[in-house]
Amino acid sequence: MTASSLSDYHQWASTPLSTKPAYSVVIPAYNEAWRVVPTIGAVATYMSSLGQPWELIIADDGSTDETAALVADLDLVNLHLLTGTPNQGKGHAVRRGMLAARGDVVLFADADQSTPIEQFEDLLGELNQGSDVVVGSRAADGSEVSNKSAARHLMSQGLKFLVTTGFQIPVSDTQCGFKLFTREAARTLFSHQVIDDFSFDLEVLFLAKKFGLQISEVPVTWIDAPGSKVDAAKVAAKFLTDLVTIRFNDIRGRYNQENHDVTKADLIEDRSIKASLDGNACNDDENSSHREPVDDGPTSYDSTVGADRTSTTKHEVKL
Repeated sequence: MTASSLSDYHQWASTPLSTKPAYSVVIPAYNEAWRVVPTIGAVATYMSSLGQPWELIIADDGSTDETAALVADLDLVNLHLLTGTPNQGKGHAVRRGMLAARGDVVLFADADQSTPIEQFEDLLGELNQGSDVVVGSRAADGSEVSNKSAARHLMSQGLKFLVTTGFQIPVSDTQCGFKLFTREAARTLFSHQVIDDFSFDLEVLFLAKKFGLQISEVPVTWIDAPGSKVDAAKVAAKFLTDLVTIRFNDIRGRYNQENHDVTKADLIEDRSIKASLDGNACNDDENSSHREPVDDGPTSYDSTVGADRTSTTKHEVKL
């Protein structure tokens, strides 16, 4: 790490943004205590080196380990923690983060960093060429995939066939956890989608096609990180069910209106309250003018992560 990049990181970590962020990075987390701190370190170091104002949002999905406490204890002023309980699914956590994001460009990235954050600029290049949604792909020409299990490979091929034949979505990999959106696209798509589990990616891309958004695909390097929570057989079975659900939702008009309150995007901008790490919803008296999002479960926000904590243990991001 250069002295300049170290300085950029410390500036981001200690000084609140004075302007709206250019970039938002949203990372969903569920029981990621063992790797969430190094992930934040890698993401923060790289993103800070780009020379643009940015924010990091960790959307904790009701973790039962120390994930939320560790994130809060880092005390990084432009790191924002969303907490909720109970665990409601990866799609639910990502939606909360995407609707809260303030950046002109919003990246969703998995906590395991299977796709390294350094590939952000590859996707950004496509977005700057006019795309609304850019998908990191493990199946596009030029991608590099390591340590992918035979079960996951077989599942991917089967799902790819179903998606391309049944939904005509113009990408070869709908499920890679590395996708970039314009802010307008993110708010439109995530205010309409309803699936809370792993199939939310497919639903979001289905809606992008339905709404006429420009979708592009960029090959990425992907490594099957240890500790994956994906059970290939269970995910495949649920994916098949959700394919039917998405089609049924479309037929009955579920996607013809917003299904979630888009004013949640004002959460970080307009609210300054402590996170309730036990997942309790925010007291209505703290923001009587703010409408709570519908059907999204209890959520709270920590705008000054690490302040007034009960924990006395200090954790540092290793650079």
